[in-house]
Amino acid sequence: MPVFFRSFSRLSSSCFTARRFSSIIRTPGIDTVGAFEEETLPWYKPEQFYPVRIGETLNSTYKVLGKLGYGAYSTSWLCRNLKYATIKVFSGSSADPPDRNEDYVTIKVCTQEAARSARLRRELQFYKHVSTMDSKHIGTAFIRSLFEAFEISTPAGQHLCLVHPPMHMTIRELQYKNPSQRLNEPLIKWVLMNTFRALSFLHDEAHVVHTESRTRRPVATKVIDNARTIYGSRKLGLPKGIEWGQPVLCDFGEARIGDVHKSVDIWSVGVMLWDLFENQHLFNAQDEEKKSSATHHIAEMIAYLGMPPLEYTRRSDDMRHVFDDDDLLGRWKWTGKYDIPPISLEESERNLSDENKQRFLEFVRSMLRWLP
Repeated sequence: MPVFFRSFSRLSSSCFTARRFSSIIRTPGIDTVGAFEEETLPWYKPEQFYPVRIGETLNSTYKVLGKLGYGAYSTSWLCRNLKYATIKVFSGSSADPPDRNEDYVTIKVCTQEAARSARLRRELQFYKHVSTMDSKHIGTAFIRSLFEAFEISTPAGQHLCLVHPPMHMTIRELQYKNPSQRLNEPLIKWVLMNTFRALSFLHDEAHVVHTESRTRRPVATKVIDNARTIYGSRKLGLPKGIEWGQPVLCDFGEARIGDVHKSVDIWSVGVMLWDLFENQHLFNAQDEEKKSSATHHIAEMIAYLGMPPLEYTRRSDDMRHVFDDDDLLGRWKWTGKYDIPPISLEESERNLSDENKQRFLEFVRSMLRWLP
């Protein structure tokens, strides 16, 4: 479940936002001779990616300042909203215009193939769905918004662009900024409060299940030809003091609208909470060869939660694979080969004691349940 922090000019699974972008830090030691950035993707085809250039203006509005990253079907760019900057200059006021709350945005420039991506289709459906709602729910403030979408036309095809408020870092990145590589209790409570507020809006009003958070410096580039330059992704300097923003819920490519069970999201929050507070994954879900294994995953779930009710064991092929079908007791088939590991939540939790530990485990168990 991506959670990011908004920098108050920007914020997963959660992300954090930041108010101002005072510095952009160059990624050091980049090798621009071999495969670089999106070129490292196994399916990379240069003609699929729009050749964004730093300094160009997209849609006559957004001046590209730097590259923030890339993914399977897009690249992301920090841009300046020139129309917003003009409004501030001519009005002589720092008040926000009605359709924007920042003069910086992040633009995701999609590949041509992205138009056929189910994830992108679901994300756009989600934003179209919530845009029709006139909700006053507090949780709407903790969901990353979509300002607008536009297309760039090239001789090779169309590139959809999504304009978002910029995010500063994922909650996982913030976790690893801490020397202990875990989030402390106040920060965990803050992240959970905002996440539950966001999910409350999604579940109760939108009926959506998420299912998944300056000084110019040189930047490494790889010049391909006169038309295409691949830029190195840059990191933003940490916000200072009150420039830190709120954690918000992001990434709606797997969102499901309609009658889908909310327990999927609650389970995800429980697992995220454990990872962030304990700095270890609750579930390993790998076999002896370090390959993903549903059987080992189920064995770990049993160790933590106890045997599942018979109703649950009959729900999926994975469950029928590990339990005897005709056994009303639901016996484990793989004794002696894939044994249930001798682990428990009590033994795995190592940062709390006494009543605090007991209350924490009760909270985790309230989210990690076989049946909601």
